Amino acid sequence: MRLSHPTVDLLELCIGYGLILATIWTTNPAQPVLYWVAFAWIAVTAILRRKELDTHGLGARGLLPSLWVVGVAVVIAAAGIAVARYLHTLHPLYGPLPVITHVWGYALWALMQQFILQIYVLTRLLRLGLSRYPAIALSASLFAIAHIPNPLLVALTLVWGTVSCTLFLRYRNLYTLAVAHGILGMTLAVAVPNDLSRHMRVGLGYVEYNSHQQARRLVKP
Repeated sequence: MRLSHPTVDLLELCIGYGLILATIWTTNPAQPVLYWVAFAWIAVTAILRRKELDTHGLGARGLLPSLWVVGVAVVIAAAGIAVARYLHTLHPLYGPLPVITHVWGYALWALMQQFILQIYVLTRLLRLGLSRYPAIALSASLFAIAHIPNPLLVALTLVWGTVSCTLFLRYRNLYTLAVAHGILGMTLAVAVPNDLSRHMRVGLGYVEYNSHQQARRLVKP
């Protein structure tokens, strides 16, 4: 039996989102496997549906008119760093990677997240018949749920998800959103104390971080 387009859209979205959540809440060695399964599923199903999209958001359309978004992100980042300096919470990026590698890696990750949020989730919800604002609200909520149980990231991703989906429907460009996302994420990583941000971890990584920290406290003399 041939499935209708709305049924296929809903099925693809549910499987893709389910794989994302499974990856977040799975430990090694299964986690890397699930990551690439989720990546492959999203990539293949997105490519198969590309002809049904008004724009994939990766072209030049809307780039120049939306550059102000990057400017606003820079201003917010500067203010956040200034506050962190004043409160003495500014600290280096976590991990052994060189700063430039860390920044470029996060920039690509930000682009991937925006692609999933806008192209894979938002446009599918719109094709399923949701009107503009319910589709934005549901997309942002799904984005925030994927950052549970980190309360800081849940709150911030709910806000950013709403803002970025709204901006995408206006400009249809992922690049400015990804750059703004990267700037704000890097600022958060260096300005917010690690005990609060938990190194930006979500899912099982967040839970395990708490367990490791409690274990370290118990072994201290």
